[in-house]
Amino acid sequence: MLTQGGQALENAALRGADQANSEELSAASQALGDITVVSLAVAATVVALIGLLRRRIDLAIAGVGVIVLGQVITQTLKRFVLPRPALVDVTGDFVHNSFPSGHTTIAMTVLFAALIVVPYRWRGVTLFLTLTWAVGIGAFTVTAKWHRLSDTLGADAVALLCACLASWWLARKGVIVPYTGPTRRGRIVLGVLLSCAAVGFLALGAFLWMVPTLRGVDYSMPNEATDYTAYLGAHALAVGFTAVTALQFWALWHRLETRGADPRTT
Repeated sequence: MLTQGGQALENAALRGADQANSEELSAASQALGDITVVSLAVAATVVALIGLLRRRIDLAIAGVGVIVLGQVITQTLKRFVLPRPALVDVTGDFVHNSFPSGHTTIAMTVLFAALIVVPYRWRGVTLFLTLTWAVGIGAFTVTAKWHRLSDTLGADAVALLCACLASWWLARKGVIVPYTGPTRRGRIVLGVLLSCAAVGFLALGAFLWMVPTLRGVDYSMPNEATDYTAYLGAHALAVGFTAVTALQFWALWHRLETRGADPRTT
């Protein structure tokens, strides 16, 4: 964040993460540790294979492009473009810049790439499975103190930008067409449930952050109760914003599908 109050609040959330129980810390470390260069390459390969199995090399390019471009933008911003201004007095791990989150970018770009390449009838199932994982990664980065909440939000924005660019490219090529089939009621129920859950987490996070702030809490002063509340708020907001970002992209593809076999090869 770019204000003293914002940085103090995020630092308080990082201090509060120290109070997470051992099971939460272990799960967070395991999930984040599973994201490696190898696992990313495997995910990109699977995305490409789905596109190729549908006999659409452009879908494969778009899906892999979302993942690769997401990392290029994220690492460039983090390492060269967006240094973290020193607005509050901190030392150690709190000083380094980690915006945007590379792990969250990976999770979200894989989710978006999967939604782009799978057939329409599998999009709802794909969203449910990948969103569960992506939301977990976004929240785990806060639990493990690898990233601040703003890092997660920045990564969500980068991933959404890349997915929208890929969608625009496919639309320009005429690959995206209206879906003319029947309404899938299960997908409507899924959308409502996920939307309610996302709004609930956002409301909870906002409450946990706003109430102490309105009471004039000084987040620059370490306090176990205040810090833990700040951590719980950051955790809830990370879940909520990640889910909302994914649902936004899903909504953009409402009743749209991608052509299957390339007519030039049939």
